[in-house]
Amino acid sequence: MEAREDTEEPPLPLALATFQVSEEFGFLLPDPLTELPAPYGPWMDIAHQLPQLITGHQLRSRVHQMPQLSTQHLRGREQLHLAHLVLSFITMGYVWQEGEEGTVQVLPRNLAVPYWEVSQALGLPPILSHADFVLANWRRKDPHGPLEIENLDTIITLPGGESLRGFILVTLLVEKAAVPGIKAITQALGAVLQRDGDTLHRALEELAGAIQAMRAALRRMHDYVDPEVFYSVIRIFLSGWKDNPAMPHGLVYEGVSPEALAFSGGSAAQSSVLHAFDELLGICHRQDTAAFLLRMRQYMPPAHRAFVQRVGGAASLRQHVQSSGDPRLRLAFNRCVSALTDFRSYHISIVTKFIASAAARARARARAQPGAAGKAPAALEDKGTGGSHIFTFLKSIRDSTREGLISA
Repeated sequence: MEAREDTEEPPLPLALATFQVSEEFGFLLPDPLTELPAPYGPWMDIAHQLPQLITGHQLRSRVHQMPQLSTQHLRGREQLHLAHLVLSFITMGYVWQEGEEGTVQVLPRNLAVPYWEVSQALGLPPILSHADFVLANWRRKDPHGPLEIENLDTIITLPGGESLRGFILVTLLVEKAAVPGIKAITQALGAVLQRDGDTLHRALEELAGAIQAMRAALRRMHDYVDPEVFYSVIRIFLSGWKDNPAMPHGLVYEGVSPEALAFSGGSAAQSSVLHAFDELLGICHRQDTAAFLLRMRQYMPPAHRAFVQRVGGAASLRQHVQSSGDPRLRLAFNRCVSALTDFRSYHISIVTKFIASAAARARARARAQPGAAGKAPAALEDKGTGGSHIFTFLKSIRDSTREGLISA
């Protein structure tokens, strides 16, 4: 509800559209473009063949033959996002084509310069991030059909086949499940300003339900992603060149900077959803964990980052609930915190299966068959693709979330 100019009432603190957040899709890019204008055919041709070019060890030579294209024909946010998605996937394939022991030190000018320009235009870093991999990398098979996994596909892909497709699309469904919770943020903050206990209670119930729905969506990883394929094939292409022993010196973007640059790989910590929920609920993470999460915000689209910051700067929901003395509000608030704690515990169990257990099996295979082909990457065995020490990080986040409960 919009406040009229002639009223004394303060307007709702957040209008989602102002922050490029969709009422229907949340932080997902609504119905992304799947093709770039004709001048960018050379990029699209390579992008559509990435799995074959990478597994055939031909991508680097194809990139070297690629013309250096001007970015001046790209118009609007949707074209820029698709260009960033395409160039991100080509870059990850180029860097990791030969695995962690065959990395490159230089990204060639014909790829690096346009990638940098598109990144600058969008306010995103020149590396594959959650904003590309998930938020802008989906399409409906039937344009009029539902947003269900059977009717969804990715736009650009990498080696990993159906498991990669499943990993991206299940993550997308977690983002979609969060949408009622994102809308509840604006309702809750508006209710705090208006001191409207009933609306606030409804918003908190909506938020708790959305977080539970996100957990239910995350469960589908087990149905659509093979842990062995994720660990041995997919994961390396999400890895960055910051805090990664396989690329300790970073990457030179030729024609952009003579110095090597270091960027973190793709990470669930780059999703704006949980950052926004943490800010709303006043969750305080430990210093090193909070510093990493803050760094991950630099990998979000700037408008989404601004949304998270605005939620954090709004009137304190937690203080309002505590000072209200309303046991109904306290219970609803704690349901949200408990649901968020449960979601993070479940995420730890997923990571255990898809990384820790898969890594142990890969090591066992390596011992049984030394020198066998298809050696699994080992540089990030105990780290997330974003560069954090994964279990220490995830358990710290889960525990500090639990500490956000308001005691009676």
